[in-house]
Amino acid sequence: MIMPKNLKNRDNQQERLQRRYMSTNWLKQIPDKVGFYFAGFADGEGSFNVSLRNKQDYKKKWQVCPCFNVSQRDITILAKMKRYLGCGKIKKRKDGLYMYDVSNFEMIKEHIIPFFQKFGFQSASKKKNFAIFCQIANLMNGEHLTDKGLREIILLREKLNVGAGRKRKYCFEDVYGESSETIR
Repeated sequence: MIMPKNLKNRDNQQERLQRRYMSTNWLKQIPDKVGFYFAGFADGEGSFNVSLRNKQDYKKKWQVCPCFNVSQRDITILAKMKRYLGCGKIKKRKDGLYMYDVSNFEMIKEHIIPFFQKFGFQSASKKKNFAIFCQIANLMNGEHLTDKGLREIILLREKLNVGAGRKRKYCFEDVYGESSETIR
């Protein structure tokens, strides 16, 4: 099927319009009722994650990748979150769920963190995970490119989303060849 050029680039146009729509006062444009609803929804269904990717062409050999996501069977709320927050992507997973995902660090810094700082969480576990996520984001001002900064990020990451049976692809030992327990 041949698509007209204007339809092929529609997603990119919408992204540019969303960014243009979102001024420096974008957060003030979100009604409190909507913001608190999204925060409550994310409190129950959202997740703050930081993954590590082994990159042999990187100086430290590791890339730090912060991400916020929410998964749900119904795409409606996820699409509204994407529209109001002005960033991210919605993907359909193999298990039939939809996932709203923000992994662009600039958007996390400029949209996701300020949004949740304003609207907050009720659960102690989400408050704790968000605080750790913010600490890691603060270290990504160049410190993550140093050995000390990378170590600190990985140690913080091990406290993020701690739960029964939680297994990470890479942990402190994979990066440094020693247990994080030795460091603590």
